[in-house]
Amino acid sequence: MTFFRLLLLALIMIPAGALRAQKNIIRQHLIWEGVFIKLEVNDKWYWQNEIQERHFVNPMAHHQFLFRSHLHRYIANTGWDASVGMSLFLQNPNDPEAPVKLTVPELRPHIEVAYSQKLTKLTFDHRFRTEARFFHNTNHTRTELEDGFGFGNFRFRYRLQATIPLWRVFTDHDLRLKLSDELHVNMGKKILTNIFDQNRIYVALNYELTPNVNVEAGYLNWFQQTADGQFYNRDILNLTGLYRIRMGKNK
Repeated sequence: MTFFRLLLLALIMIPAGALRAQKNIIRQHLIWEGVFIKLEVNDKWYWQNEIQERHFVNPMAHHQFLFRSHLHRYIANTGWDASVGMSLFLQNPNDPEAPVKLTVPELRPHIEVAYSQKLTKLTFDHRFRTEARFFHNTNHTRTELEDGFGFGNFRFRYRLQATIPLWRVFTDHDLRLKLSDELHVNMGKKILTNIFDQNRIYVALNYELTPNVNVEAGYLNWFQQTADGQFYNRDILNLTGLYRIRMGKNK
C-alpha cells in the first residue's frame, strides 16, 4: 500500500505545483456524452468498446470524438486484470471560436493493468495505463491534413476511483457514488514544458436500471497544460450509458 499512497500524493502535489507555476488559465465548459459496451466472453475475458462525443457549450462547438476498444483478461482470484487496446480520437482546436476548425485524427494504442480492492461497502479501483500517441500529419499552419501519422509521445495515466453504494431503490437496483482522480504524465524527447499533462477529478452518480444496464451522470474537472504552456480549466457534465452483454459463464 506504500506505493499507492505515494501515487495518491503525486495526484495531489503535481497539479498543485502546476497551478502555482501557471500565468494564465482559460476556463471552458463542455458536455461529454458516451456509450460503453462490455462484452463478457467468459469468466476470464471481456471486450470493452467506448464511444464518446465531447463538445463545448457557449459557444456550442465540437471538441473531440473518441472510439476506444480494448480486450481484458482477469488474473484469477487476484483482483487484477490486464488489457491491450486502441483508440481513435478526432480532435478539433481547443478554442471553440478558432477561425480554422481542422479535425486532426490521433491513433492511441495502450496497455493497462487494473486492481480492484474491495472493502466492506467500499471498492477502490487502481488503473495504470501507458499509451503511445500518433498524430495525423498537418501542414505547418495546421490548416490542412497531410499524408501519414507521426509519433508524438508516450503518456502514463494513473486513476484512483472509489465506488460507494448509497441506496438500494429496488432489489438489485443500486444507486452508487463514484469519486475518482486521474493524473496524466507525458514522456518522450519532444516533451519540454508539459511533463504534467492533465489531472481529472470526477464525481458521479451511477444507477443500475437492470443487471446489465447502468446510467451515469457526473461532474468532471479537467485541468490541462498544453505543449505551448497554456492552461485550461474545464468544467464538464458527463453523461454515460453502460451496457453489459454476457456470452458465457460470468466471473
